Amino acid sequence: MAATLFMNTTAAAAKPILNNKYTNHTWSLFFSRSSKPQNQRMLSRNKCSVSNNNNHTCECHGPEYIPNIIYDPNYVRVLDTTLRDGEQSPGASMTIKEKLDIAVQLCNLGVDIIDAGFPASSEYDLEAVKMIAKEVGSTIDANGYVPVISVIARCNRNDIDTAWEATKFAKRPRISTFIATSDIHLKYKLRKSRDEAVALAKEMVSYARNVGFNDISFSPEDATRSDREYLYKILGEVIKAGATTINICDTLGYTLPHEFGQLIADIKLNTPGIENVIIGTHCHNDLGLATANTLAGAYAGARHVELTINGIGERAGNASFEEFVMALKCRGQEQLEGLYTGINTRHIVKTSKMVEECSGMHIQPHKAIVGANAFSHESGIHQDGMLKFKGTYEFISPQDIGLSRSNDSGIVLGRLSGRHALRSRLLELGYELDGKDLEEVFWRFKAAAEKKRHLSDGDIKALISPIDQIYKSKTIWSLGDLQQEHTRLGT
Repeated sequence: MAATLFMNTTAAAAKPILNNKYTNHTWSLFFSRSSKPQNQRMLSRNKCSVSNNNNHTCECHGPEYIPNIIYDPNYVRVLDTTLRDGEQSPGASMTIKEKLDIAVQLCNLGVDIIDAGFPASSEYDLEAVKMIAKEVGSTIDANGYVPVISVIARCNRNDIDTAWEATKFAKRPRISTFIATSDIHLKYKLRKSRDEAVALAKEMVSYARNVGFNDISFSPEDATRSDREYLYKILGEVIKAGATTINICDTLGYTLPHEFGQLIADIKLNTPGIENVIIGTHCHNDLGLATANTLAGAYAGARHVELTINGIGERAGNASFEEFVMALKCRGQEQLEGLYTGINTRHIVKTSKMVEECSGMHIQPHKAIVGANAFSHESGIHQDGMLKFKGTYEFISPQDIGLSRSNDSGIVLGRLSGRHALRSRLLELGYELDGKDLEEVFWRFKAAAEKKRHLSDGDIKALISPIDQIYKSKTIWSLGDLQQEHTRLGT
C-alpha cells in the first residue's frame, strides 16, 4: 500500500479527522479499488500523431469511454476545462477560432473530455461550442478516438435545452449541471431551502436525460463547505435520477489535501448508489493547493479530474493540467498505487504556449513543468551536477513534455555560475581553455555577470578576446598594392 503520499506534509493524511462523526475509520481504509473485472477489449491502447489541420489523431492510453464505468480501476479520466473555466480568468478571452485550435490541440494531448463552454451564457459561447462539437467532436479517428464534448448548465430547462442544441452534433455529448449545496450559497445566493435544491437537482438531471443526454455529471457547488449528511442525500438522489458522474467541487479552494481526500472517501462510503457512478474532482487554487487536492481526491477514489492548461481559471486558478498529469506519470506507479492517465505528455509544452498566447495569461517563469525556469540551472553547484549527470537536479526529462532547450543541460550563465559551467559553454563555442587562461576568463566573466543578469554567447566570446590579443591588426581587404588595416575587437 502506498499510503505515504501526504505524510511528509501532514500526519493527518493517514489519521482520522477529529470531530467528524465518520472518523471511526482512517482515510486509508477508503482507498479500495473497484472489484469489477477488467475487460481486455476495453483496455485498448492507441497510437497517435499530430496533424496540421482540424482533423486530429490522438494517443489514447486508456479504456474505452463508458459514461459511468471505467473498467481499469487505475485509470483516471481527464476533463480539460481550459475553454470554459480557464476563460473565466479575469483578463482572459479567446476568439472562436482560437478555441477551436485549442480543442484540436487538446485532442492531440489525448484528453478524455473537453469542457467546451457554457452555451447558455451567450450567443458567442453557443456558437463556439457548436463549432467544437461539429469540427472536433464528430469525427472518430483511425484509432477509434473521439473526445467527449461537455458543457455546463445551471439547473433550469433553458440552460439544458441550450446545452443539447450546442452539443448534439458531437458523437459523445455530455452535460454537467450544477447547483450550490452549502448553506451559505443556498441562503444568500439561491434563496432556496435544502429540500428545494434537492428537488430541483433531481428534476433537472432527469430532464437532461429526457432531452437526449446519457452522459450527465452533477456538481454540488461549494461541496467542501456543505453539510456532509445533506451532501450524501442530494448526491444519492441525483444518482437515482440518472447522473453518471458525481463531480465534487472545492469551489473556493478552501480545503487542505487531507480534508479533500477524506471528503472523497466519505462520499464513497456513505452515498447511496455511488458504486454505479464515477466520482470526480474540481478544485480551485485559492490556497495554492488545487493540484495537491486533486491528487488527494484521486488517491481516495476519484477517477475523473477537471484541470486547466497552465492552471488558469477563476480567481487564483484551477488544478494545473500539466502538474497533475506529470505527477501521475512520475510518481503514480510507486506512490499512488499505479494511477495513470491517457495523456500524451509530449504535447504539453506546445499546448501550454498556445493557451498562453490565445488567452493572454502569461506564465510565471517559475511555474512548475512549463515555466521558463522549470528546466534551467544557474547556480554553480547545480550546473556542476547537471554537467556530470542530469539526474542530479532533474527527474523529469524535458523531452517527455515536448521541450527543446538551447543546450542539453539547461544551463543559464549568470553571476551564480561556476567554472565548470563556463568551461563547458566555452567548449560548445569552440574554445578550449584550462589553467590560467580559464581562471582569467572566469573572473572577467564574474565581473561582467554582476552588471548583466545573463550573458549571451556574444558576451562570452568578447571575454575571450584579451586572451587572443584583442588589439591585433587584421587584414580586412586589399586592392592591388593598397592595403587597409583595421583594429577590431575579438577574433
